[in-house]
Order: sequence, then C-alpha cells, then structure tokens
Amino acid sequence: MNPVRIFGFAALMACATGASATSFVVTTDAVVGAVAATAEATSDATSSLRDDKVVLAARDDAASFVASQGSIRGARLEAALMHIRQQAPDLTADDLQLAQAILSL
Repeated sequence: MNPVRIFGFAALMACATGASATSFVVTTDAVVGAVAATAEATSDATSSLRDDKVVLAARDDAASFVASQGSIRGARLEAALMHIRQQAPDLTADDLQLAQAILSL
C-alpha cells in the first residue's frame, strides 16, 4: 500500500476517533446535567414537605394508595395531595407520583 494512503487513513481514523469521543463526552454531560437538574428540583419540592404534619400524617394512606395502584384513597392522603398542590401549584406530578414522594420522605 502507498505510504501516503496509509498516512491519510491513519489521520482520518485519528480525527474520527477524536470527534466520536468528544461527542460522547458532550452527550454524557448533557444527560447528567438534565438528571441532576431534575433531581435537584424534586429535592427542593420535597424538602419543604419533609416537616409538614399534614403530609407526614398521610404516609399510611400513601402506602395503601401505592400498593393498590390508586384504588385505595384515604382521607389523609386526599388532604395531603390537596395541601401539596396548594403549596406548589406548578407541580406537574400525578397522584401516584406524589404518594410515592410522600413515602420517600
């Protein structure tokens, strides 16, 4: 094979490998950043509820709700869901997600 062709092929492979690695790093950084932002927003929303008596009183009802996949809705859970939505009106989580968040407190 011609030495110029070998050198050209090696240079092309080096460029392609570098671009691929850079693309992977940028994509990984974007994904990790998005996950971190979501986790931080969720943490901020639930940290204020960690000491809330209405929410803490609903833990048993939340457990029943989650275990029954939404079939069992206790009065304390209903009160907590209403309370959470009043405290954070821009929250887009559904009832099951909020019940799971209550259990994680």
